[in-house]
Parts: sequence; structure tokens; C-alpha cells
Amino acid sequence: MMLGSVLNPINSTIISVALVPIGNALGTPVSETAWLVSALYLATALGQPVMGRLIDVFGPRRLFLLSTALVGAAGVVGTLAPNLGVLIAARVLLGFGTCAGYPSAMALLRSEAKRTGRDSPGGMLTALAVANQTIAVIGPLLGGLLIAVGGWRATFALNVPLAVAALLLGLWRLPEPTGTDGAPRRAGLAARIDLPGMGLFAATLVALLLFLMDLRLRDWYLLVIVAVAGTAFAARELRAATPFIDLRVLGGNTPLLATYARALVAYVVAYSFLYGFSQWTEEGYALTPFHAGLVQIPMFLLAIGVSIVSGRRTGVRGKLLVGAAGQIVACLVMLTLTGKSPLWTLLLVALVFGVPQGLNNLALQNSVYFQADPERTASSAGLLRTFAYVGSMVASSATAASFGQRADTAGMHRLAWVMLGAGVLYLLLTVFDRTLGRTEPGGTAA
Repeated sequence: MMLGSVLNPINSTIISVALVPIGNALGTPVSETAWLVSALYLATALGQPVMGRLIDVFGPRRLFLLSTALVGAAGVVGTLAPNLGVLIAARVLLGFGTCAGYPSAMALLRSEAKRTGRDSPGGMLTALAVANQTIAVIGPLLGGLLIAVGGWRATFALNVPLAVAALLLGLWRLPEPTGTDGAPRRAGLAARIDLPGMGLFAATLVALLLFLMDLRLRDWYLLVIVAVAGTAFAARELRAATPFIDLRVLGGNTPLLATYARALVAYVVAYSFLYGFSQWTEEGYALTPFHAGLVQIPMFLLAIGVSIVSGRRTGVRGKLLVGAAGQIVACLVMLTLTGKSPLWTLLLVALVFGVPQGLNNLALQNSVYFQADPERTASSAGLLRTFAYVGSMVASSATAASFGQRADTAGMHRLAWVMLGAGVLYLLLTVFDRTLGRTEPGGTAA
């Protein structure tokens, strides 16, 4: 499950140093290669809660194996892609293919906690977070190495052996569905998984994300689609016997809604840095893709250490507050950078970002585990990723708007101001949230 859950972050981070080489090879500007980022998150934002709900109903084994096979197929398509359009299609396949890993892991943790009587599997939650952080360390550096050895196509080919390994481990170790996870639940399939609700959710989310990808007044009609489809979705879910997303329960779960809101703004900051800062170090600071990946290593190494140490504590309020402060400080330092800044200042920014990177992900994940309805753990975990990907879409749009044709220093500063605003909002959402004391079994704040 840890291997399956990292298929998405490795494809998120490895592309950060491949965007410029891909653009150079295919003759496309930054504003167009940004679709390689957006395409994956559009597919994943839609697929995560859908896959999570299916996992809640049928169990993780079959869905994990099917999705992981799709990752391997996407790796082949991306490796052989002749143009940007096919590459974008490959990223869409990757997005859908990586949807099952994280919800499956959270569902298995919940079922194992129930089986063993351990309500707080803090060690395993930390291990899951650290696995993702470790892959984030490897991603940019590995991407730079692969590009140096085999060109940017090697970053897509990597998915083939990873998918094969995940499939073999899944066939070997994932439990077969039993009891209510198996054949009895196939009766009344449409009613149990709420296909109309999923369709309306998809229409609402796709229209919203398409608008966020390229913020222009001429696309106002997308907001009309969001309003109409969203209203129909809400009406459907409030009437459905077994809704895809139980709005009645979710609407009364203020702590979980606050966690989703924090995830959105946290990922605006995190992914603006991951993609925007990486592109600036290559074009505005003239580093190679390999060295651009090395610059981010301090962030991810510190994030791993922070996750391991802080994972021993059950509370989340302290983690969130320190994470918010770290985001703000890092954004302020970014505003001082220029193309002539000493290299150590770039490493300093990456190091400061390592603190919120390690704290925020762990705190948000733990919050959802304890705040969600136990019967909807996988779909709630999927929704956490959906809100995170909406934030990544905002980050991608902000990066494209800030840079335009070239990732220069002025554009990086514009992006840093956007990140700073999101960081301040994240801090306010944490300071004024009085429900955080109920995010662990004991009900005490961090």
C-alpha cells in the first residue's frame, strides 16, 4: 500500500524538473507545458473520491490492481508520445491510475485498527506520510538523473517497472474481499455507488478545475456549469438513500470541512513552490534539471525528519501552526531572491519549506483519519486529495499566469506574493479553528 500510494507523488515531483526539457524538445512555452501538471491533477481530483467510494463498498484489492495496471499503460504511452497532446493524455491516464493507492492504504489502516483494537495507528500513519516524503526527495533528483541519462521520456518509462512491482505485491499481499466486501454488494450496484451522484460531481469538478486552470473572464460559462451541476449534485445527494458523498453528514462535520479547506490553501503554497520555484531555478537562475532537483533535496530531507519526530505526537494544532509560520517565512525569503543571489540562499528557501512540508501533510492526513466517518474512510481520504488537487490547480494556474512565456525573476516574485497570501489564509484557518482539539482519540489539543 505504501508503494501504491507513492505512485502519484513520484509523478507529481518528477515532472517538476522535466517541464523545461519537454518544452524545449517539443517547442512549447511554459504556459502550455503547465497542462502536464494540470492534466494529472484534474484526473486525480476527480478519480480519488470516486475510487475511494468504490473501495469503501468493494474493498481495495481489485480496484488497486486495476488502477495500478493503468499506471503501467500510461508509462508506455508517455514514453512513446510524439507530441504534447499525447503526453497530456498519458498524464490523464496516470492521474486515474494512481487514484486507488492512497484511499486503499487508509481503508486498510482503518480495517486493521478495527481488527486489532488499536484506535490510533500513529506509527503506520507516520510511515505512510514518510513514504510519500521520501518519494518527494527522490522525485526531482531521480528526474534529473533520468533526463541526463535517457532524456525526458525516461521519466514516463519509470512508471512501467513501478507498476509491475506494485501489481506483484498487490497480488501477493492484498486480502481477498470477504463478507460484505464481496459478491453480496454487487446486487444493486448503481444504487450502492450512486452513479448519478458521481456523474454530477464529475461535471461540477471538471468545470471548476478547467476554469481554475486558465482564469479568464471569457470562460465565465464554466462557472455557470459549476453552479447548475453543483446544485443538481447537492439535490441528488440529499435525496439518495446511499449517496456518493453524504452531504448531510459532511455538512455537520465542521472539523473535517475545516481540514479540507486547510488542505486546499496548503497545497496552493506547496505546489507553487514545487513547480514555480523549480522552473525559475532552471530558467531564471540557469541551473540544469539535475541541479534544480538537488536544490530541493534539503526541503524533502528535512520534511522526512520533521515527519518522523512529530509523528510521535498525536495532536495536530501545534503542527499546523508551525507549518503555517514556515510557509510564510519561506515566501518572504523568496521575495528577496534574484538571478544573482548566492546559491546558499536557494538552499535556505528549500530548507525552510521543509518544515511545513513535513508537518502539514502529516497533520492533515491524521486529521482526516480521526474526523471521518469510519464507514467512509477511503472516500474521505480521497476527498482530502481532491481538495489538495484543487489547490494544486490554483498553483498551476498562478504559476502559468505569473511566468507567461518564461520563468524569470519578476514572475517568481509575483508567484511568491500569491503564495504568501495563501500562507496567511492557512494560518488564519488554523488559529480560528476551535475544533482541532477533537482530532485525536483523547480529544485534547496539541
